[in-house]
Amino acid sequence: MANNNQQNQAGKTASGTSVQHVKQQNAQQNQQQQYGAEYASETSAQHVKQQNAQSAAKKNQQNQQQQ
Repeated sequence: MANNNQQNQAGKTASGTSVQHVKQQNAQQNQQQQYGAEYASETSAQHVKQQNAQSAAKKNQQNQQQQ
């Protein structure tokens, strides 16, 4: 009976998870992580901080003008 169960569940784990589906998800996740790593390595933290400070200052200035 175990052999029949194994044959019916070809390509699936004991809990019924599709092995192919998991492999696809892992491949997609790896591609996204690689893109994120490349993007992060090209980003200057100091430049981002400067942009954030400028944005906050501009926002504060606009809020003061509206009051």
